[in-house]
Amino acid sequence: MGAKTGLLIYSHGAAADALRRATTVDDRRTAELLARVYPGWEIQSADSSTLGDGTYPPDGVSYLAAFEDVEVICDRQWMDYLPSELPTHLVKASAGRRLVLHAMHSVVDALTFAAWEDGRLVRSLSLSPDSGIVENIGTPYAFEAPYWAGKHPVELDPDWEDEEPYPLPFHPLELGEDALRALAGFILEGWPHPNDVDPHIVPLNGYRVTDPHAPDPAMTRAALERAVKSMGPPRILRFNPDGSIITSDGT
Repeated sequence: MGAKTGLLIYSHGAAADALRRATTVDDRRTAELLARVYPGWEIQSADSSTLGDGTYPPDGVSYLAAFEDVEVICDRQWMDYLPSELPTHLVKASAGRRLVLHAMHSVVDALTFAAWEDGRLVRSLSLSPDSGIVENIGTPYAFEAPYWAGKHPVELDPDWEDEEPYPLPFHPLELGEDALRALAGFILEGWPHPNDVDPHIVPLNGYRVTDPHAPDPAMTRAALERAVKSMGPPRILRFNPDGSIITSDGT
């Protein structure tokens, strides 16, 4: 499993129904969507993508498009928010509609998904093996039931003698794909169902988006790289039989 998402979808009714018809971008509505989601930001055109390839854009890039009855915004920054803390202007835009958030990162097995109905948060789940369950609001959906019932446990690898049990009753990425299908009508990994939306034929425009009040991403990355270089080589810690600790440099 290696899928990543940072996805917001506004829809009138089920997103899947609208996405099946989403083949031509409405440029006027897309311009309005862009201004609404990134008010006051600096915006430049960038390469386009599709829903199948663009759910987790590079830093500072947004893939989005407006169609009849559905709007899609892909931006990895959505992963930084708990659903209950999503910026107010994004929630307000869901008045009279459904809003779905789906954020998943395969490197750390993190999953967040949520749904708002007419501006009201009705379901939110955010969890990872390192942090546990961070947010759990509302009644779980039917597709979640088998996971909470223990029917999708993470099996231990028989070749790992000292492997610890997985800290969650299921793998977040497995639930994440089922959440994506149930809430948006498509999946990124696994076998698609006959009635699944084909995300690779849903076009998205590309934009470079810069918050003028936020630190420059390039400068932030450069500072991080300088900090990493200043750390020196990593030290490996090992336990002696008596319980004392010895490092790779012998100290």
